[in-house]
Amino acid sequence: MIKNKGYYIIIIFLMVGVFAGMVQNELVIPALGNRLEPYYHGIRGGNRISITFNVDWGEDYIPGILKILERKNVKVTFFVTGNWAGKFPDLLRQISKAGHEIGNHGYCHKNPVQLSDSQLENNIRKNETLIYTITGKRTSLYAPPYGDINNRVTAIVSNLGYKTIMWSADSIDWQRPAPEIIVQRVVNKIDDGGIILLHPTKPTLQALPEIINKLKARNFKFITISELIK
Repeated sequence: MIKNKGYYIIIIFLMVGVFAGMVQNELVIPALGNRLEPYYHGIRGGNRISITFNVDWGEDYIPGILKILERKNVKVTFFVTGNWAGKFPDLLRQISKAGHEIGNHGYCHKNPVQLSDSQLENNIRKNETLIYTITGKRTSLYAPPYGDINNRVTAIVSNLGYKTIMWSADSIDWQRPAPEIIVQRVVNKIDDGGIILLHPTKPTLQALPEIINKLKARNFKFITISELIK
């Protein structure tokens, strides 16, 4: 009987250990992932996707982009630099008033990996202040220029209260290929929960209606980044 009791005691301790491990995984691991890891993708399962525009130039094409988005009833997320926002505050206000989300692309379009800790912090905070002054809205999403990141950068971004946003479908439209190439790249790469990276260029403006039409035909719903990663 004593031997059997010892056997059951061992089993009980093993079960408690497994349960404790499950609790630890539930509490700790997702928290770390949410704080530090960049978002290359949103939540899957809802057939929802996001379009992002990184803006440090291309102001001539933004009014046309806004008209298309309004006509198609699509909301997107614009990541703007402070250099651009300071030059075109009325256009930034127009983007905000149209109901699109505003994200932080740094005050200057500098590679974050090449900046010191204090330089990176200042680059984000200075732009945050400017965007708030222009739109009255605070930013909490950061798109790193050139898409260049490392663990140090994402940790600093997180400590500032931001989420680092990357992409899953890169149009590479900054090279200004033909509109049909941009459409093909986006449509072929996107999937449920995906993030599309665009820039305000002439071929992007021309490609945008077809991108939206083709993806709506696949029953995708367009939402902002904040909604996609909730």
